[in-house]
Amino acid sequence: MRALRILLIVAVILGGLFVLVDRVAVHFAESEAAGRLKTSENLARTPDVSIKGFPFLTQVAGGELDDIEVGIKDYEAPTGKGDEKIRIDDLNADMKGVKFSGNYRSATASTATGTALITYAELLKTANSETTQVAPGITARVIGLSDGGNGKIKVAVEVETAGIKVPTPIHVLSSVTVQGDSVKVNADTLPTFGPAELAEGRIRSITDFQQKLDRLPGGIRLDKVEAAKDGVEITVKGSDVRLVG
Repeated sequence: MRALRILLIVAVILGGLFVLVDRVAVHFAESEAAGRLKTSENLARTPDVSIKGFPFLTQVAGGELDDIEVGIKDYEAPTGKGDEKIRIDDLNADMKGVKFSGNYRSATASTATGTALITYAELLKTANSETTQVAPGITARVIGLSDGGNGKIKVAVEVETAGIKVPTPIHVLSSVTVQGDSVKVNADTLPTFGPAELAEGRIRSITDFQQKLDRLPGGIRLDKVEAAKDGVEITVKGSDVRLVG
């Protein structure tokens, strides 16, 4: 009995040491991956990297990690227009089946899914907020975007007639969709500007717009978008997604 008790005590101690070593190792790996991701994606802030699953060391021995969660704050995505960028808030990605090199210089996920948010204030920068003539004596411009409910964006259009600003903006409910690597906003119904008859193309030059996201981290792609309370919620996905390297 004494020998069994000693054996159990030794097993508990060794088990505790293994857990401690495992947690130290995973913390080191998370820090290394976060630093390399910051450098490779030229991020202003160090991202959050969380390696899931236990034990970590047995995953390392197999050369593949089951699940890694990455969080990036204020990612600035190129728009394809020179140096112009658009800020994406809270980009979070869940990466599965991550194969890596021994020195963590490269890591590629078999699949990745995630979410992000573009605020209405940020998206407004891409709208036609310049005053535009839509008919003789009538000008209009987009002055605001907000949640229209049921997955719609409410677009506020300011109108001037003969140089006099109409006191109340015209509000248009618009759908938001993904087309390739762009977020598109299109009015469901077109506004009227008093008795003037306007061509649809002229009106849509004000109400409709799109924002291209030229490059997202690791090569993930836009999947779906939906208008929400604070902005446009984005779903992303990808395969063979490069985490670092």
